[in-house]
Amino acid sequence: MKTEDRQLLSALFAAAVKAADPEAALRRALPAKPKGRTVVIGAGKGAAQLAAAFERLWDGPLEGTVVTRYGYAAPCTRIRVLEAAHPVPDAAGLAASEALLAAVAGLTADDLVVALVCGGGSALLPAPPGDLTLEDEAALNRALLASGAPIGVMNAIRKQASRIKGGRLALAAHPARVVSLVVSDVPGDDPAQVASGPTVADGVTRAEARALVQTWGIALPEKIAAWIASDEGLAPDPANPRLARNEVRVIASARLSLEAAADEAARAGIPAAILSDAIEGEARDVGRVHAAIAREVALRDRPVPRPVVLLSGGETTVTLRGKGRGGRNTEFLLALALAAEGLPVAALAADTDGIDGSEDNAGAFADGASMARLRALGADPAALLAGNDAWGAFDRLGDLFVPGPTGTNVNDFRAILIR
Repeated sequence: MKTEDRQLLSALFAAAVKAADPEAALRRALPAKPKGRTVVIGAGKGAAQLAAAFERLWDGPLEGTVVTRYGYAAPCTRIRVLEAAHPVPDAAGLAASEALLAAVAGLTADDLVVALVCGGGSALLPAPPGDLTLEDEAALNRALLASGAPIGVMNAIRKQASRIKGGRLALAAHPARVVSLVVSDVPGDDPAQVASGPTVADGVTRAEARALVQTWGIALPEKIAAWIASDEGLAPDPANPRLARNEVRVIASARLSLEAAADEAARAGIPAAILSDAIEGEARDVGRVHAAIAREVALRDRPVPRPVVLLSGGETTVTLRGKGRGGRNTEFLLALALAAEGLPVAALAADTDGIDGSEDNAGAFADGASMARLRALGADPAALLAGNDAWGAFDRLGDLFVPGPTGTNVNDFRAILIR
């Protein structure tokens, strides 16, 4: 890939991340100070950065606890920062859930709870109900991740087997007022879906969740299936009067980040076309569709003329078929590179939190010559894609994108430059 193309794509990613900067986003959304205590709680890959920013912005007394992924902590002086496993929950996450529930216990109507919620919180807040165990919840998470179901479906199901998700944490804080400040990483920016909505109730019923399991053919662990078949431990309805004083504000989202990237492209003299900020589906299928659009632009100057940068966001999924390494963004990119081989394109696909899947890369770069280079190294791109080893493909090429943890998360960022 040409150095200038790589630099431009990296600059677009940086602009997208900057638009979701925790401090700038929080500054616009700070709630009024309460008569009583201010308690901060939070969960997600960017929760520690949000907590540190909140400490800098809040000039009154405060206390609280947030949980983030291992290695994602940020220094705080008044808010305790805990770390736990992602994407499969562990005992540290279980302890963190109990700590958040304890932080909101015994509050009064004069107190304020500020919930800092961002992507990744679902795995970081295990709290199995009834006789379910942490291993049962971890097994549920693995089944959902392997299913290929969209994030809304996964969250609707996992909320059914929790003591903290689906608005239950907000219910535990009653009678205190809860203000949820949400960095959205979900298509459509529904705050009830971010981190499975610990402080935001939604209207998905247990019966509807059971129907989703059937529709998507999800192989639930036996104990989880039995729990969801019952009507025990139901989540609060959004109309629950104990949630009436609460407020929810989406302070950063994929839409705002894509618009910032488009502005950055314009400053570089390249027009941008935002395809959508809410694209879902199998990562490899979405990659092929993006390649088809890029081909139409490259060969026929439609639906937009060259030069142009095609931008999109949302959250794709990966149905596991092999044992390779790689997240949804690298899988998207490998499929795109195969379908766009030989075209004058350069592309970056990356997760705005800085981590794609379980490795240390946010995503990768590719261009029209990437697959030929991969074959020259003795690798079969199609076989790597079939085995879900997109990480291996781009590692061989030296084209992994590793910016490190960004401190925010507004989901996938995809940019396809067509000169």
